[in-house]
Order: sequence, then C-alpha cells, then structure tokens
Amino acid sequence: MTAHIAAGMAGAVIIDPPDLPKVDRSYVITQSELYLGAQSGPVDATKAAANQADAVMFNGLVGQYVDRPLTAKVGERVRFWVLDIGPNRPLSFHIVGTQFDTVYKEGTHLLKNGRGPLDPPDYHSAGSQALGLLPAQGGFVETTFPAPGHYTILNHIAADAETGARGIITVTK
Repeated sequence: MTAHIAAGMAGAVIIDPPDLPKVDRSYVITQSELYLGAQSGPVDATKAAANQADAVMFNGLVGQYVDRPLTAKVGERVRFWVLDIGPNRPLSFHIVGTQFDTVYKEGTHLLKNGRGPLDPPDYHSAGSQALGLLPAQGGFVETTFPAPGHYTILNHIAADAETGARGIITVTK
C-alpha cells in the first residue's frame, strides 16, 4: 500500500461544504513524498516503508511553485484546499506573512471568518498560522493578502520544506 500511494495512486477529491461562500481565487495543494528507486525504475518500496523520502513536494513536483509562483492580488479572498496524500509524513501548511481567518479540517470549521465554533458573541476575531494534517487528511484555509510581495508557502516541518514542499505566491496590487 505504501509503495502504491508513493507511486502516485492517490489524489484530491473536493466536496464543497454546504453554502460555501465564493472566493476570488481557489487553489488545490496536495503534499506527497518521493521515494526514488533505480533510474527509470519503480518507487523504492523499502525507502517508503522506512519513511526515508528523497523529497516532499506540492502537487507532484519538487519546488514547482518556486519556479512558477501562484498568484493573487491584494485584498482578494483566496482559498487553499489542502490534502496530505502521504503516504507517511504529516503536513503543517503555512503561508509566511499572513494569517488564515478561516480553517476547515476534516469536515468541520475550526475557525470561520476569524471566529471559532464556541466563541461568545463579543469575542474579537482571531487568526491561525497553520493547518496541521496527517496523511489522508484534508481541508481548506482562507486568507486575504495585506500587501504586495512574495509570500512563501511551505510545510512548516522544516526538513520537508527544504526537500521541496515549498513555493511562492506572488501578490500584486
């Protein structure tokens, strides 16, 4: 099973929650691991079983969003659907320089428009820094970028970001 998932026999299926508000942009980010075998050979099942990934990546390619950044504009509401395909490593999805005011994980809102499900009516809004997912878990986060610039997206498990689970969002006026 581990080798099959590591070979790409997995993907994202998005089922919108009822009454999901529209956003200006929406992206799907999957995280998976790469276990290299011999040249032109199959996944190294021994490495996969031992959780010795050669790289961790977003949407099937190492560092692709460093070379070809995602885009947004200041003030746009952006939704990031996130799935940890695995097969082994957790994901702490983070965007440096912004906070998530909406966090939806495994079928429920943890934070919606800056408010938790049990917040009293007079509670001031809050934000989240990361969406933590184990393999096979998914959800989405929403944010509005405050200023133009290059915002780094990454797995906040630093070793995984350094091997490829990172990218850039270029935000313009």
